[in-house]
Amino acid sequence: MTAPKTPPGPRGSGRVTITDVAALAGVSAGAVSKVFNGNGRISEATSERIREAARKLNWRPSAAAIALRTARAQAIGLVLTSDSKVPGVGAGNMDFISGIESVLSPREYGLLLNVFITGQHDEEHFYRTLAERQRMDGIILTNSRIGDTRPELMSRLGLPAVLVGAPWEPGAIEYVDADPPSAGIAETVDHLVSLGHERVAFISGPRHFVLPELRREAFVRRLADHGLRPHAVVPVEYSPARAAEETTALLAGHVRPTAILYGTDTMAIAGMRTIQAAGLRVPDDISVVGFEGLTLGEWVDPPLTTVQRFAFQRGRAAAAKLLTLLGETVEEPVPLEQPALIVRGSTGPCRG
Repeated sequence: MTAPKTPPGPRGSGRVTITDVAALAGVSAGAVSKVFNGNGRISEATSERIREAARKLNWRPSAAAIALRTARAQAIGLVLTSDSKVPGVGAGNMDFISGIESVLSPREYGLLLNVFITGQHDEEHFYRTLAERQRMDGIILTNSRIGDTRPELMSRLGLPAVLVGAPWEPGAIEYVDADPPSAGIAETVDHLVSLGHERVAFISGPRHFVLPELRREAFVRRLADHGLRPHAVVPVEYSPARAAEETTALLAGHVRPTAILYGTDTMAIAGMRTIQAAGLRVPDDISVVGFEGLTLGEWVDPPLTTVQRFAFQRGRAAAAKLLTLLGETVEEPVPLEQPALIVRGSTGPCRG
C-alpha cells in the first residue's frame, strides 16, 4: 500500500498521527494502538507491517500514553458534548447510557461520565486530563463538530476512541453510524407533505455540530424533491427554552408555519406548549414532530409524533466497538435499527 497522497497529519498539517500509520499499514487505528500498547491479539505479520509503517513515517507513541495504557483501568470514558452554558445529561441520553452500561457491566468495566461545554473548556487540556488523571482504557465521544480536532487529539494521547454519529472527517476515527443524517428526515417530510403541509419549519440543533447540519441539508433537499422550500430553518442549541423562544418568533411572523419539526422531543414538547399557550391547537392549527423517540412523548397531549432513534442500541453498539478495539471479545449481536417515524396525535391534515 502506498503512503497517503496528502502530507501526513490532519488536513496536511505535517504532524504524523496514529491514523497515518494505520492508513499506511492498511489497518485500523485500534490495531496500531494494540501493537504499541501491548494489549489485544494481533498476528505477527500484521504487527510487523504496523511497526514497519511506523518506522517509515518516523512515528512513536507517547511514552506517557503507553504507560497509561499498559495497565488496564477497567474503565471507559463517555464525553457528552454540550452547547449549553449549564452542563446536563438530558433525557435523551439516559437510554444511550443504559445501552453502554448493558455491555460494560457484565465485563466489570466502569463508566466515567464527563460533559464538555463548547466555548468554556480548553479542549486539549480537558481530554488530556481525562486520559492522565481518570485512568480510562478508552473513550466514547459524541456530537462531532465541524472542524473536529478530537480524532487527532485521541491519537496523540494514545487513547482508543469511538465516535457516535457522523464524523467531520471520514477515516479519522472509528465510529458508530447508527443514525444516518437523512434517516427519519425524509420520512417526516413525506408524512407532512402527504397531509397537505407546504409551510414546514425546522428548529434544529446547534449550527456547528455535524449531525444537525447534515439533517438540515437533508430537510431542505427532501422538501425540494416535493417542489417546496422550507418555511424556516433555525439552528439553536438543544434546549427546550430556546425551542420555545424560536417557536414564539415563528408564530409572530406575517405568515406562520403549518408544521414544525424539532431537533429533540423535549424541544418539540416545549414548542407544542408554546403553540397551545398562544391559543392555537395542535395539530389542527400547527402539526408538531419531535426527533428522539422518548417514552415521555406518549403521555403529552396530544401524543407526540416523533422519529424513534433507538438510543439504547446506539449505546450498546458504541460500547461493543470500543471493547473490540481494546482486544475484548463481544460475542452477542448488537442490532442497529434505522431511525423510524412514529405517527401519533400531534400531526394532522393541514387546514391553514
